[in-house]
Amino acid sequence: MKSKKEMVRVIRTAEGEILTDLTGRKNGRGAYLCRNPECLKKAAKNRGLERSLRVPVPPEVYKTLEEEISQIGQP
Repeated sequence: MKSKKEMVRVIRTAEGEILTDLTGRKNGRGAYLCRNPECLKKAAKNRGLERSLRVPVPPEVYKTLEEEISQIGQP
């Protein structure tokens, strides 16, 4: 278990767009991932992000999230 500040929030907006929410205040259905790129790979493999956001997540979105998380880095 980690605190929310140590994690990255990924949201699905009302328009269906999937984004990272660094502020933690954007509207939308959210899911939290640790800042380690391995967590994202694990979420993609077991479809955890899709279950949390309740929509299919295309591979391009995972690629974009991977780039954003690698730029953020570890806390």
